[in-house]
Amino acid sequence: MKAAPWLFVLLWSGGFTAVAIALPYTEPLTLQVLRYAAVVLLLLPPVLLLRPAWPDARGLRHLARMGLVIQFSYFACTNLALSWGISPGGLALIVALQPILVALLSARVTGDVVPRAAWAGLLIAFCGVALVVVSGSAVAARDWPGLVFAVISLGAMTTGALLERRDGAPCHPLVSNLVLYTVGLAATLPVAWALEEMRVVWSANLAWGLGYLVLVNSLISMTLLLAMLRAGEAARVSALFFLVPPLAALLGWVVLGREVAPLAWLGTAIVALGVILARRGAAR
Repeated sequence: MKAAPWLFVLLWSGGFTAVAIALPYTEPLTLQVLRYAAVVLLLLPPVLLLRPAWPDARGLRHLARMGLVIQFSYFACTNLALSWGISPGGLALIVALQPILVALLSARVTGDVVPRAAWAGLLIAFCGVALVVVSGSAVAARDWPGLVFAVISLGAMTTGALLERRDGAPCHPLVSNLVLYTVGLAATLPVAWALEEMRVVWSANLAWGLGYLVLVNSLISMTLLLAMLRAGEAARVSALFFLVPPLAALLGWVVLGREVAPLAWLGTAIVALGVILARRGAAR
C-alpha cells in the first residue's frame, strides 16, 4: 500500500495534539492507563471470536519486549514530557532525531546499510527541521524534567525501531496489539498508582483526545508502523519521523491555535523533500 507511509505520518502526528488536549483533565500516566485499558477491552472480543493464530514463544517474548520499550517507555515519557510543558511540536522535534540515530546504528544492529543518497536525504530533512526550530517552533518546557523525558522517549523509539526490524515477524494485528497493550497496561498501572492521584475529570475534550489516542494512534498508526518496519529498512521507515515535527506544529496551529511562523512553512517543504530523497535512496 503506497499510501501507508504518508497515512502513518499524518495520523501519528495528531497524537501529540490529542495528548495535549487530554492532559488538563487527567494526569499523564493515568491517561496512558485509560488509553491502554480501552484498547485491551476493544481487542478482547474480536480475538476471542476470531481466534487468530498466536506467535511462538520467541515471538511472544519479542512482543512483550516491544510492549515495554514502546508502549510503556516511549509513550509514558511522551506524556510526561508534555505534562512538563513541552509543546507538541517541540516534543516531536526531539523525537525527529530518531532517523539519524537509526541510520547510524542500523548497520551494526540490523545489518541494513544506509546508502549515500539516503544519507543526503536525511541531512536535508534535518536542515528543514532546524528551520522549524529557528522559526520559533522550538522546544519549550517549564523545567528540565520535560527535556529529560523527551530524550528518553527518543531513545525508546530508536530502540524499538531497531528491535522490530531485527527480530519482528509477521503476526496477526489483533494478537500483536493485544499483547503489546496488555504489557503496556501491566507496566504502567502500578507506576501510575504509586506516583499519581489517578484523578480523571471527564469532559468532551478528554473523550475526544482519548478516542483519538485509542482508535487512531494505538490501533491504526501502531499497526502501520510495525508492518512497515518489518517490510523495509529501519532507516527508510524512520525517515518518516522527520515529517512529524512540522505536521505536529501545523496540527497544533489548526486545533490549538498555536502560531506557526512563515519560516516553518519553508522548513516543512525542505523536510518533505529530504524524506522523499531518503526513502528513494534507501529503496535503491
